[in-house]
Amino acid sequence: MVVRRIGVLSLGKIMGALYAGFGLIAGAIFALFSIFGAAIGAAASESSEPLLGVVFGIGAIIFMPLLYGIMGFVGGIFSAALYNLVAGYVGGLELELAEAR
Repeated sequence: MVVRRIGVLSLGKIMGALYAGFGLIAGAIFALFSIFGAAIGAAASESSEPLLGVVFGIGAIIFMPLLYGIMGFVGGIFSAALYNLVAGYVGGLELELAEAR
């Protein structure tokens, strides 16, 4: 079996969803460190500057999955289109499949 063509939007949607999940994990880690840093900053000073770290931390949970998802979608579209172009010249990706037991 040879894969001669990949659906461009299909791969874009899959890559967008995968990368949004990665962005959620990265955003959660970023938020954790930002909130931890804000807590240390609040303990060290009496100003309201540590509150900014909390805002950036919470914003990362929203912003990073969106950014990663958009980048994954665009990257998936580009990858599928490039694959389709190259597969037209050199042939497709050969797969060997087996029956499920």
